[in-house]
Amino acid sequence: MSKFTRALRSKLYDQSGDVPGWVLVTLMTAALVVALWFLAWPAFEGLFNDTIENMTNVG
Repeated sequence: MSKFTRALRSKLYDQSGDVPGWVLVTLMTAALVVALWFLAWPAFEGLFNDTIENMTNVG
């Protein structure tokens, strides 16, 4: 096996990955979830309260 082939195989099968990239993706995803949570919270709270109110008024 030539030196070039060994180097190419080493690069292709390297499992270390891009750690800073994964950290950035994870942080951005968490920030997006938090932002959407704060934007949607009033709607979810209203939906929950309406549902509970409708269920208590049934009986």
